[in-house]
Amino acid sequence: TLMSSTKAREAFDLSQESMETRKRYGMNKFGQSCLLARRLIERGVRFVTINMFETVFNEITWDIHGSAPFTPIEAYKTLCGPWFDNGYASLVEDLAQRGLYDNTIVTAMGEFGRTPWLNTSRGRDHYPDAWSLAMAGAGIKKGVVVGATDKDGVDVVEKPFNEKNLFATIFTALGIDPYTEYDAPDIATFYRVEDHAQPIREILA
Repeated sequence: TLMSSTKAREAFDLSQESMETRKRYGMNKFGQSCLLARRLIERGVRFVTINMFETVFNEITWDIHGSAPFTPIEAYKTLCGPWFDNGYASLVEDLAQRGLYDNTIVTAMGEFGRTPWLNTSRGRDHYPDAWSLAMAGAGIKKGVVVGATDKDGVDVVEKPFNEKNLFATIFTALGIDPYTEYDAPDIATFYRVEDHAQPIREILA
């Protein structure tokens, strides 16, 4: 019903927004997607995913290995960083101004980090041992940093967490039991968050 509703379809018409607003989010695919996300949430959509880039080949992306078809490392500073800052910050700001911040969680993350060192092509490769994410909104404290790596960004040395802790945090912040048990025919019992992983209490309001 939501997908076929007029109000949901209208969310995709970004021409209804002022050019000033569109520029504040950033006149790039990610910035405009963040604006679209706000418009969808305003119209009752419960879960929105934004992919910053569609592919890693021959496009500007975070997948900066240093040589073609990947992005040069300078783009971290000149393109990827500014695009992300404008889009994410504008989305959070608008949710707050429109009374949607306190019941929406905005999480920005990838599936791994990048090597703290440069490869032979002056790029950074995939690195699953340490990476960070940002969260804002419902049930999340503002201005809190949790965890740390060593001085070189190689190993997590303070408060390591994994994706299960993240999921438990999101559910807890939204008032949803992270440990609900599910039983279905012919499969083993499973849980909303496995291993009874604990939420990251330090960031919960």
